Amino acid sequence: LDPPQYFVRTWPAPFDADVANDVHITDFPHPYPALRHLQKEILRYERGDGTPLTATLYTPPGYSAQESGPLPTLVWAYPREFKTKEAAGQLRDSPYRFTGIGASSPLLHLARGYAVLDGPTMPIIGEGEDEPNDTYVEQLTASARAAVDEVVRRGVAHPDKIAVGGHSYGAFMTANLLAHAGELFCCGIARSGAYNRTLTPFGFQAEERTIWQTPETYMKMSPFLMADRISKPLLLVHGEDDNNSGTFPMQSERFYSALKGHGAVCRLVLLPHESHGYRGRESIHHSLWETCNWLDAYCKAAEAPTTSDATNGAGHVDAVGAASAAEKDEGM
Repeated sequence: LDPPQYFVRTWPAPFDADVANDVHITDFPHPYPALRHLQKEILRYERGDGTPLTATLYTPPGYSAQESGPLPTLVWAYPREFKTKEAAGQLRDSPYRFTGIGASSPLLHLARGYAVLDGPTMPIIGEGEDEPNDTYVEQLTASARAAVDEVVRRGVAHPDKIAVGGHSYGAFMTANLLAHAGELFCCGIARSGAYNRTLTPFGFQAEERTIWQTPETYMKMSPFLMADRISKPLLLVHGEDDNNSGTFPMQSERFYSALKGHGAVCRLVLLPHESHGYRGRESIHHSLWETCNWLDAYCKAAEAPTTSDATNGAGHVDAVGAASAAEKDEGM
């Protein structure tokens, strides 16, 4: 699709729509001509429990699954809470909407030969008196499995080359998926997330209960407490001055230490002077550079190192600060 333009439409008197005169008054160029002919498709599929799900599948210009075969794929998502399946199944996108690509958008990876499954719905539903988060893990993994099965069934994604990522609550989702459904993904990218729910004891996202009211929910939802179960490579990115009440930088620092202590392949990138979202040109470029390298190493590559390989030193990396790119060795 081309970017929207402005027209002036006039009609002679008396009004006659058949002879309206259109004057084209703008000619905005395409903001990213290399991706002008990217391919966009709205997918509809179902979760195992019958919940209708949707996602937007993007593929590079000129791509054909029949001719080119499956691609390495990035799944970028953000879970949301609902009270009914009907509400959760509503379509949020349109195939006719112009595709905007921001500075840190996952769609940038289309230019590097990846398919992108953007915004697959990950509904966490609590009908009636049930609270959504009481079955968060089960519903999250079921939604992710349905999304992966759909893109593999279409021949677009290679089942061994599917990465998952997200920002904020999407980063929390990414860590949980690697902990509870790691077989679905080859690696993860988590930006500015919270991973230990005991550090947000008075609620988070749409959860209004405190940890003292439902400790088992907080514990089960905390990927920090499942660090020993994460074996796939995980890139953690965080603004060093993140002032969002639920995602202080300590969340990523402690999670990184837990992962590294269990021999996982992981990397922590702290962006100086950045808050919950990244604004500086250097920070955005560095974050993209880290993400590109991570995907090339552990998604596009044929095989990612296992936990046992990492314990023996294969693929081991340390935290970096984006401004100086200095290595910070915390030891094993």
